[in-house]
Amino acid sequence: MTTRLAVIIGSTRPGRRTTAVADWVAQSARSQPAIAAGEASVDLVDLADYNLPLFDERLPPMMGQYENAHTQRWAETIGSYDGFIFVTPEYNHSMPAALKNAIDYLFGEWSNKAAGFVSLGTQGGTRAVEHLRLTLAEVKVATVRSHVALPVFTEFEFADPTDPTDPGALKPNPHQEAALSTLIDEVIAWTEALAPLRVTRY
Repeated sequence: MTTRLAVIIGSTRPGRRTTAVADWVAQSARSQPAIAAGEASVDLVDLADYNLPLFDERLPPMMGQYENAHTQRWAETIGSYDGFIFVTPEYNHSMPAALKNAIDYLFGEWSNKAAGFVSLGTQGGTRAVEHLRLTLAEVKVATVRSHVALPVFTEFEFADPTDPTDPGALKPNPHQEAALSTLIDEVIAWTEALAPLRVTRY
């Protein structure tokens, strides 16, 4: 069975840089040997497409009895993947609220899968990833050590650096490409290693 990876766009903000970074991640992933050979696949999953309200399920996600149509749609999407690469900015020393909310909606659909992180921010988004690792551990996601951190002022080019509405153009340095390749390989390997623990695919 083909290993299915999702690159999750972890911000819903208008004008976000996260989309360009996620596109770069997905494009790089498609050139990895396992994906190029058809042993694995990669898709983009954009939180903005799901319009999840603040968590509103009556029962705890661990029970798997989702009552709302928006939760069922989100569960079907996440349940169909074996591993994840989260692309996240850093907001106030943590992940975006929309991403935390999306994780909190589900339990079994995340469990016994692997994840890696690509982050961005003035400091590279590393503190968002620190919080993501803790959150994902509670829903039984194994996170790889490798991490691609993109400081905004070194990995983007701006037409007008004084314009706060200019998202800039992603221009990753060569070492970031190598780091991303390592991260993708690790996520695929860990996802495959955890396969025996995933009894069913949702």
